[in-house]
Amino acid sequence: MGKPSSSSRSADRIAVGVDESGDGHVAEVTVKDRETTKHRVRISRAERERYGGEDVADLVRRSFEFMLAREANTSILREFDLSTIERYFPEYAREIVLR
Repeated sequence: MGKPSSSSRSADRIAVGVDESGDGHVAEVTVKDRETTKHRVRISRAERERYGGEDVADLVRRSFEFMLAREANTSILREFDLSTIERYFPEYAREIVLR
């Protein structure tokens, strides 16, 4: 797993490690809350460009902040493609790009 990034107010709650993989990246995410959860997120090059993710770790962290504002970490899928978030939250693309 890649080196964890810690540049955010949520760094103590959300740890993100990113590795390159094929046509994109894979992020390993740990969310510490009442229950600690681990997640694996696939980010394609197209998703990174669509959501404005020059810094992939930052994009993933912001995406988790977005989801955690709407649901508990235990409700977040354990493995998914980044664009899957839009299926559950149609406003995701609009809001994540504005951040």
